[in-house]
Amino acid sequence: MALAQEMPGFLGVESVRDETGLGITSVYWKDKESIEAWRDHAEHKKVKKRGRAIWYENYFLRIAKVEKNYGKI
Repeated sequence: MALAQEMPGFLGVESVRDETGLGITSVYWKDKESIEAWRDHAEHKKVKKRGRAIWYENYFLRIAKVEKNYGKI
């Protein structure tokens, strides 16, 4: 995440896991161009490949646009 936080367009990240390790991580970016720059970043590609080989038996990627975000914490 330290590398992602340095990227232009990075807005934030949220992650949750249950007791079995199953979880979800959402990374927020300013725009599609920022997402593509992160996808194409050389160091990120290396880390992603290693992570898939070592930790993730299954995973999927979802790109979505947040139209509205509000609430009370």
